[in-house]
Amino acid sequence: MPTHDHSHSHSHSHSHSHGHSHSPGHSHDQGISSARGSAFRWSVLLNSGLSGLQIVIGLGFGSLALISDAIHNLGDVAGLLLAWGAERLSDRPASGRFTYGFGRSTQLAALINATLILMAAAVVIVEGLQRLRDPQPISSTPVIWAAAAGILVNLFSARLFGHDHGQNLNRKAAVVHLLTDAAVSAAVLVSAVLVSCTGWSWIDPMTAVGVGLAVAWSGLGLMREAVLVNLDGVPRPIELDLVRQTLQELPGVETAHHVHIWAMSTSRTALTAHLRCRNNGVSDTALLAQARERLAELGIDHSTLELEWMKPGEPPPA
Repeated sequence: MPTHDHSHSHSHSHSHSHGHSHSPGHSHDQGISSARGSAFRWSVLLNSGLSGLQIVIGLGFGSLALISDAIHNLGDVAGLLLAWGAERLSDRPASGRFTYGFGRSTQLAALINATLILMAAAVVIVEGLQRLRDPQPISSTPVIWAAAAGILVNLFSARLFGHDHGQNLNRKAAVVHLLTDAAVSAAVLVSAVLVSCTGWSWIDPMTAVGVGLAVAWSGLGLMREAVLVNLDGVPRPIELDLVRQTLQELPGVETAHHVHIWAMSTSRTALTAHLRCRNNGVSDTALLAQARERLAELGIDHSTLELEWMKPGEPPPA
């Protein structure tokens, strides 16, 4: 977690109040952990079976595009297992050594997941380019059926995660994998139909290269997000300037400084800040309650605030 500089000096004596807030959202996350586990379990089983089927048919009937889909599916299985393990770990309570708990494991899993996507894409692109030099004939019908199975399995697996995955980078990574795979299977199906109709064998490796490029693009986007949260960047879509402005609009608050925002996990966001305040009759408790409410509206569910009360007649801070 980020370190915060509390060693700054004040030219005047101030009274300090500290406020800590936690939103109940985490207990809700724990409440749906069994549903998440079921989604991961079925997705792993279905994608493992699908990968085996596609590899056998791809090798047996000469389709590099189908083999590339199978390789990406295997990457999905590894990624889903990583994400599943990280979710289980993130539900564990904080300990004396890990005082924030294990929420960061989901961020680490998202980063590894993105790396796996990019590696799989590189393999597919290289193989596709090599095959383009010497296209091989393929048997289209088995490839079409295997690709159709890939579309159905991946769309069904993505649906298992429900509609709340967008709030959690770890689950979002899993769903991105699955939806990308559905699109990949659709491309493989179309290419197999075209090869069957035209006899142009080069369409298959060309499709494999296109699949690899699409997979790499989705992997880069996920990598950017994962690196952001692992380096304690302000999580999207939270805007630092808006948070600072919101705090400074609270009654009696002159300035908000030492504002730090970071992700405790892929679904929980924390903030620490110092608020320089002028006494206008608002109590510490009321001010902190208002701050907590405003921050929750911005998606920040864990806040630590230090109130620095200015002396009567003290000029506003520069």
